[in-house]
Order: sequence, then structure tokens, then C-alpha cells
Amino acid sequence: MKRLMPLLLATMLLGAFPAAAQDRVPEIAFDSVANPLTLPDDIYLGEIGGVAANSKGDIFVYTRTGHPTVSLGTARPFAHGGSRLFQFDRNGKFVREIGQNSYGFIFAQQVRIDPQDNIWIVDQMTNFVVKLDPAGHPQLLLGRKPEAIPVPAPRGDGGAGARGEGGGARGGGLPGAGAQSDVFNRPTDVAWDAAGNIFVADGVGNARVAKFSNKGVFIKSWGSKGDGAGQFGTVRAIAVDAQGNVYVADSTNKRIQVFDNNGTFKTQYTNVGTPTALCITPGTNQFLYSSNSNPPEDFDVAGEIYKMKLDGTIVGKFGKAGKLPKEFGTVNAIDCRSENNLLVGEIANMRVQKLTLHP
Repeated sequence: MKRLMPLLLATMLLGAFPAAAQDRVPEIAFDSVANPLTLPDDIYLGEIGGVAANSKGDIFVYTRTGHPTVSLGTARPFAHGGSRLFQFDRNGKFVREIGQNSYGFIFAQQVRIDPQDNIWIVDQMTNFVVKLDPAGHPQLLLGRKPEAIPVPAPRGDGGAGARGEGGGARGGGLPGAGAQSDVFNRPTDVAWDAAGNIFVADGVGNARVAKFSNKGVFIKSWGSKGDGAGQFGTVRAIAVDAQGNVYVADSTNKRIQVFDNNGTFKTQYTNVGTPTALCITPGTNQFLYSSNSNPPEDFDVAGEIYKMKLDGTIVGKFGKAGKLPKEFGTVNAIDCRSENNLLVGEIANMRVQKLTLHP
């Protein structure tokens, strides 16, 4: 029996290694061009809220520069810190600034380009989602200010989006905003299905997804604060696949939730850390990219980006936290118009990286 014990122990240990190997995620080799964008001498990038490319390869960056924005909507105009939207050509050369000094550009959260090359801006502090045509002219505005804000602010009832993050006004948005279908409370992202329906991640103050028609007419919303199926902690990003399924980055709960086009819960993926930015590639064989992004106070933790099949199978990962090329500092935006050629926007490192994957 004593002779058998070492053999049994060795057999048990060897049997454990294949399982451990399965848990290890393959590393995807990649190259990076850090800071591929050329700016005029008097313009600087700040925290990158969003980065996206159109069908011509032009690159759009929505950045928190602190550039003063003049508000003319009051009896006494005032200047406050703002954000700026820049366009570059496919080679990274500066083309123009869009919407300079716009009242709606206060806190850059995301920029997305739809299949028709329209430019969509998500601004977290104006609570607006703005559609611009390819020339930069406003076409559609989602979100509005409530008619009145009661003082003192009402206590939330715990319903879908009735309270901000932490309750009441402490979420940093408008008290009770979630009770109104077309009033956002610090939105974070926007996406579309093949029919042009619009999905807004209304996700920092509220905890919901709002669905609109392609004309901007409110259809429905789903979600509430919590950690159950169909509930959210903080909705940081959203993406829609070719079948119309909706993928939601529920970062506080460290998962990606998947819903059908009407908001019915289908499944969740809990093996990708803290998802903060999402992107689904076009075409018939689609892939999902998800950033395991770390807040600034945990800069040296995590930081990689996962490449996944739509069923949740992880193909591989790449990158880590840091400040060097091929390292990431709080990735808030991913553009994946091409499967192996990505644009990544970072908040902590205040830069865009252009990545080429070698799967």
C-alpha cells in the first residue's frame, strides 16, 4: 500500500494539469502603433472617451480635453470644462474638429459610427445621445432635460432606473430620471440592429437599456439595479450582433449579459474580468472584443482585452495594464471594423493605440 501511495498521488497531480491548462487563456500576439494620430501644435488629446472609424478609414476621437465650452442657454453665459470631437484621415492626419464649443460636448463618453457613416456622440453629463451625419450636421437628439427637478429630490423606489448609482442624486445624474423613458442619467454607449433600432446603455446613474426606433421614438427599456439576471450594477458598454441580440457590459457585476432584441435575458459570460468596452466585428463570422479594464486606482491590475466567439468561448487575450506600447490604461473604447485591426481608446493613458493582431 505504501508503494501505491506515491503512484496514486502522481496520477492525481497529472490528472489536474489538463484542467488547469484549459483554464489558461491563449495569448494573441499583436503589434501596436501607440499615438498614431497627428494633431496641430496647439491641440492635445485628453482622456479618450471614444474612438471609431468609418467605412473610409477616417478616425473619430471624442476626448475629454478640459477645453472651455461656452454655455449660451442662460441669462449669464458661462464657460465650463468640456470635450472635443476630432476627425483624422486613415493615416492619422488631423482633418478637422466637429461641433467646436458645442453646449452638448461636456463629458466625452463614447463615439460610434453606424453602417451609414453617421457619427453618434454619447455625452455622460449632458445626458444626450446625438446623431450627426457624415458631414457633422446634427440629425437626431436622444435624451432631454426633465421639465422640473423636485427639491428635495425624491427617494428612489428601487424600480428600473428609479435611483442613481447609490440612490437618489448620488449617482451624479438627474434625480428620478429613470422614471421617464426619454430622460437619461449618465448614458455610456449606443448601438443599432440591422433594422436601425437604437439601443442606449443608460448605465451610470440608471441601470437599464433603452430601445428606440430608427426615428428616435421610444419603444421600451429593461433593467434595474441589482445582480440578478436582467439587472445591472453599472452598464458600461453595449453591442448588437447580426441576429439582433444585445450584449451588455455589466461591469460592476463583472459579467456580460446577453438579451434578445426585445430585452429577454438569454445568458451571461462571467469569465472576462470587468468588462468596460465592447465591440462586435461585422460580417457573418462575428467576434466579440471586451476590455477587462481597471479603474485608475487599480492601474496595475488586469488591463487585457479578450477576443470571444458570440457563444462566450474565449479565443484568446492580449495586452496588460501599463503605460508602454501594447499596454493599456483603462480602455473605454474599442473599434473593430476589421477583425484583426483594432483602435483602442484609453482614459488613463490619454491616447489611442492602433493594434494589429496575429491570431
